[in-house]
Amino acid sequence: MLHSPIQTDAVIIGAGPVGLFQVFELGLLEIKAHVIDSLPEIGGQCIELYPDKPIYDIPAIPVCTGRELTNNLLKQIEPFGAQFHLGQEVTKLEPQPDGRFLISTSLDQHFLSKTVFIAAGVGAFQPRTLNLDGIEAFDDKQIFYHVKNPEQFINKKIVICGGGDSALDWSLYFADKASSLTLIHRRDEFKASPKSIAKMRELCANHQIQLMIGQITGYDLVQDRISQVAVTDIEGNTKSIPVDDLLIFFGLSPKLGPIADWDLEIQRKQIVVDTEKFQTSVPGIYAVGDINIYPGKKKLILSGFHEAALAAFAAAQYLNPEKPIQLQYTTTSPKLHKVLGVKPPTFE
Repeated sequence: MLHSPIQTDAVIIGAGPVGLFQVFELGLLEIKAHVIDSLPEIGGQCIELYPDKPIYDIPAIPVCTGRELTNNLLKQIEPFGAQFHLGQEVTKLEPQPDGRFLISTSLDQHFLSKTVFIAAGVGAFQPRTLNLDGIEAFDDKQIFYHVKNPEQFINKKIVICGGGDSALDWSLYFADKASSLTLIHRRDEFKASPKSIAKMRELCANHQIQLMIGQITGYDLVQDRISQVAVTDIEGNTKSIPVDDLLIFFGLSPKLGPIADWDLEIQRKQIVVDTEKFQTSVPGIYAVGDINIYPGKKKLILSGFHEAALAAFAAAQYLNPEKPIQLQYTTTSPKLHKVLGVKPPTFE
């Protein structure tokens, strides 16, 4: 049964930096937006892949982390009251007879929107999972691909799998909080910050972390719970490790997913847009950021910001074709000051 859809002028698919800046540019034009993202947290790749790594190419910000950039963007869009719908993937986008779009999500939410902005990065991110028969039955029970509540793992026998920043960061965090901690990676090389790698090696030398080079190849159950995992090294030797909880950080796999079924023109798994409006082949649907493709495309955050600005102006004209859209400046426009909720500047 279809619940009454949320009616809005704009839906943004993707809550990464470009999606957040799209909220801002639409807000300046008094267009309110709802934002949907498949990830459980706002910030997209910046939060999932490099929350604490420095970014150096944001204009006027010499250096910031992915988390800082996300927090600053959230602060910037506060005046516009965007509503976020996280942890759900857009499964359907259906044009309606009146020109609007009916959007459905994996959590059975529905939106009826006049415009749609696809800011989905390289697609909907899904965690790469542990590939063992029947293991999915323990998702969010003993197997976790995100750490939402660190407290639940304290004093537990933890096994962490992976060789990137997330795996090492959580290994360092839990090293003195778990009853035992084993880090498993398929090779003795790590794609993490040198400082984290050095600290992990130090903790291994002090027996606070046990490092195993190999892969999980099986598991044993006691009373319908995983009691231990089998780890096989590159020489084929297998050892059993007692475990309460497994934290898996194999990275994220971007998937175009249902977007491929929305009758949009696509090249090399990217959405074709024009460079005047950043409109797709379907009027009223725009694509900004890494998801789009056009001649000369550069996959940079700052490029996405530029695209979001032009897409917002195009959408404002699309929504009100009889109303001329004037370019105004936040420095001098009383109207924009009111929209932003700021006091007009005084010049002496």
